[in-house]
Amino acid sequence: MKALITGVNGQLGKALLATQPDGWTCVALDRAALDLSDADAIARVVDAQQPDVVLNAGAYTAVDRAESEPELAHSINAGAPAAFARALGSSGRLVQVSTDFVFDGASGRGYCPDDARNPQSVYGASKAAGEDAAGDAAIIVRTSWVYAAGGANFVRTMLRLMQQRDELGVVADQIGSPTWATGLAHVLWGLAAKDATGIWHHRDAGVASWYDFAVAIAEEAHALGLLARIPAIRPIATADYPTPAKRPAFSVLDVSATRAFLGDGPVHWRSNLKTMLKEEQALG
Repeated sequence: MKALITGVNGQLGKALLATQPDGWTCVALDRAALDLSDADAIARVVDAQQPDVVLNAGAYTAVDRAESEPELAHSINAGAPAAFARALGSSGRLVQVSTDFVFDGASGRGYCPDDARNPQSVYGASKAAGEDAAGDAAIIVRTSWVYAAGGANFVRTMLRLMQQRDELGVVADQIGSPTWATGLAHVLWGLAAKDATGIWHHRDAGVASWYDFAVAIAEEAHALGLLARIPAIRPIATADYPTPAKRPAFSVLDVSATRAFLGDGPVHWRSNLKTMLKEEQALG
């Protein structure tokens, strides 16, 4: 089987390469090799490579900047899956990564794959449009709060700020679930190998606020020696930290269907956080 992976320099793209299963060959493309806003370039690459599966890990992920760049966000997050679906036709499968931002955050329970979407930001709307553009034959995997060693993410941002400051304020009224990119990569490969279709959810077990996540990062990093001391971490409200894009207040994803289909058990986010921090330590 041959897979084409986009966004290979991103944290998920790197994780997909690192977890490549036996029996697969990969063509890995970064932004310089494939502009995801260029539908013609996508068609040429698919025609030249003839992949069995496209793992579209590339995306426009600058959530706040998307509010001022809606056309670019949509050209990548919706235009690319549409172009891949057209180019693949019936000869290959598209695995499209999506997000908890397609929901409005008003639910009192975990969001199921067939729940109604109501994105509250340009980024969320562009990803919802990407789900539609991917088509019925695609594998769509929604996830949340993705992080990995060496990537650009909340964990590494917190580590940097904790090294620089004596006190931090972190939002405590947005609830979701962290997701380790390596675990997500295994799920994408698993769904592709089992010839799934439709919408699936993946996240690590457990839920947290950004404040909870930050406290855990500080405690685990200090235990490993990545932090010399733990700064004071204050819970703050979303209103105290205004951003251009609205975030969902509650974006926990129900992953029961995914777990049953793949036959695996969830790993708690704090356990995966420890593993990631050990990898970060090894990177120096």
